[in-house]
Amino acid sequence: MNNKFKGLKESLKNQDYIKMLEDIIDTSYDGIYITDGKANTILINESYERITGLKSKDLIGRNMSEIVKSGIMSEATSFQVMESKEPVTVYQLFNTGKSAMVTSTPFFDELGNITMIVSNVRDITELKELKEKVKISKNENKKFKGIIEELKLQIPSTEYIVAEDENMLNLLLLAKRVAKVDSSVIIYGETGTGKEVLAKYIYNNSIRKDKPFIKVNCGAIPETLIESEFFGYTEGSFTGATRGGKTGIFEAANNGTLFLDEIGELPLNMQVKLLRVLQDGEILKIGSNKPIKVDVRIIAATNRNLEEMVKNEKFREDLYYRLNVVPLRLMPLRERKSSIIPMAEYFLKIYNEKYKQDIKISRDLYRYFYVYNWPGNVRELRNLIERLTITAMGEEVTVEDLPSRMIENIEVDVAGSSATKLEDALSIVEKSMIFRAFEKHGNVRDAAKELGIDASTFVRKRKKYI
Repeated sequence: MNNKFKGLKESLKNQDYIKMLEDIIDTSYDGIYITDGKANTILINESYERITGLKSKDLIGRNMSEIVKSGIMSEATSFQVMESKEPVTVYQLFNTGKSAMVTSTPFFDELGNITMIVSNVRDITELKELKEKVKISKNENKKFKGIIEELKLQIPSTEYIVAEDENMLNLLLLAKRVAKVDSSVIIYGETGTGKEVLAKYIYNNSIRKDKPFIKVNCGAIPETLIESEFFGYTEGSFTGATRGGKTGIFEAANNGTLFLDEIGELPLNMQVKLLRVLQDGEILKIGSNKPIKVDVRIIAATNRNLEEMVKNEKFREDLYYRLNVVPLRLMPLRERKSSIIPMAEYFLKIYNEKYKQDIKISRDLYRYFYVYNWPGNVRELRNLIERLTITAMGEEVTVEDLPSRMIENIEVDVAGSSATKLEDALSIVEKSMIFRAFEKHGNVRDAAKELGIDASTFVRKRKKYI
């Protein structure tokens, strides 16, 4: 026995040597399969049974050629070892559906004959399952990317929708499904987030896309005129009525889509009449007692909390539930900052073409864009890019070109954060951008491309924050 096992041998002097070795082998987490020099199975430990699903009683005493021939396992490493007289590693499959990585090592006598072959068996079933999951995930990712590309083709970038943000893409997928049915939809979102654009997207993908699309800002019509604007009136129905009467919005939108923007501004008395139209599918012009049938799909939008308004009795509960069949929420720009660069670059392209310019935005300026809170959302970003394109003194707009109002607001936003200096706040933003981009793409090249920097710069910056 090798000298390094001398201590073990001494400790086993007065014990059952073979039994003790069997116990030691059984404690191994890896599977152990031992054959003699002629490939007859002589020992299998418990871990081997666990890993392969095979039982020792079905294998002990059997030759490997017989075991392989019966289909219990895919191949016998013992014969390869006997031929090469060197360790052999193979990927082995078992009739239990499991798989393992097997490394078989020969043991020799003093004459160089193989007396025993010991195989270490490592469970790779979980690894195989993980690979399958990765494969499925990649296929799903490929499928999702296909959907994204299809969406991008169907949704050419507009003044509000740049289909790069994951949340926006998910929202558009939902909106596209909703567009195919004729239910009412309500779009929630702050001012400037693109509620009208989303409404038009739903309309353009609906069965009513060849019919009228009429927009009404409920907060812009004087309360005294709302009913006549919505339902129209007959000739002579009141002093000052137009000769021939007036066609109301609902009648004009018949068979089409009516977009009721700022629905939360609608007075309570008008909410009752709107609910009646939605329930009965007919309107009554001012000065007439003859109902007119109308078939109109309603898409409403608001920047207010209608549920809270219902609790405060400022919005009718029955109308709320009638409109709130499918709620869609547009996130404010400050909550989808990964959209800022794609949107800014899209607007820059539009206004460069419009004003015959070739302006670029500096990376430092983009960092400021990430710190800024964007109270006016996408509309504010669009207007700012147009302004910068027009007023830029050089080929690249920088922080110095920002309006003083925006600089002041950025300082206020930073003051409210845990960072005490603007540089610290920008570092926090940079770190977030770096890690988000890498998490999104999973590789340096694409992450760096998204952020507009080269791969080596990305690696250097990422190392700084790890």
